[in-house]
Amino acid sequence: MRNFFHFIIRNHFILLFLLLEIVSFYMVVNYNSYQRASWISSSNSVSGGVYRSFSDATQYLQLKQINEELAKENTYLRSQLPSSFKDSKDYFSLVYDSLNKRQYTYRTAKVINNSVNKHFNYITLNKGSNNGIVKEMGVISAKGVVGIVKDVSDHYSSVITILNTRLLISGKLKESGFFGALGWDGNDYRYVWLNEIPIHAHVVVGDLVVTSGFSSIFPEGILIGSVEVVERDKGESFYRIKVKLSVDFKDLSYVEVMSNKMKEEQLNLENSND
Repeated sequence: MRNFFHFIIRNHFILLFLLLEIVSFYMVVNYNSYQRASWISSSNSVSGGVYRSFSDATQYLQLKQINEELAKENTYLRSQLPSSFKDSKDYFSLVYDSLNKRQYTYRTAKVINNSVNKHFNYITLNKGSNNGIVKEMGVISAKGVVGIVKDVSDHYSSVITILNTRLLISGKLKESGFFGALGWDGNDYRYVWLNEIPIHAHVVVGDLVVTSGFSSIFPEGILIGSVEVVERDKGESFYRIKVKLSVDFKDLSYVEVMSNKMKEEQLNLENSND
């Protein structure tokens, strides 16, 4: 306390000056409409800038939670699409129980490792067998096809992506319906090639390429990309089509792992034909 009084005594002129300045400023602002309006405008501008910066910082910190919520919402909405259900209506009976008709279920997962610059590219997900993930499940994102689950541990799973020269996917032209084998050539990560499309098929740049549905992994109609270049070698009966992928694998954060509840039934029937 003694030091405090000594401080006031030593600096009483400066303190008095500051006090008078504050009083003067208060009187000028309080008793002059122009100065009062200017002060309010300035203070609002400063406080608005502070609040805006605080809001931006808060939103940035919440991006992870927002992304997770959006991924879960996308998964739920996709599970409600007609393509997730098996049509069980026939001439004699009508089955309306959606639980009995649901063919595809989806689980949200986060990409925790990724590669695009190798010939055999994989991604790692933060979900495994404890979350219901098994081998040969399809993996997609909000923008299109990603790949197929290859290996699974208790808490993680490895996915062979479409950017792997060992993986072929059955794709088709959405407009015409012609289908072929789609694979990566190991070069540009943004493009894959669709082969076995006959030359009498109508193909134009910009046509959408989607999954054909001719497998037990992916349902029909999931986006793969769009036609970028159409090539035909002399003497060949098929086009070679360059497809620009809809998924940017360098910007892949969340995916959906899909399970076909009727997969075993389909495979058993097809194997019996062999």
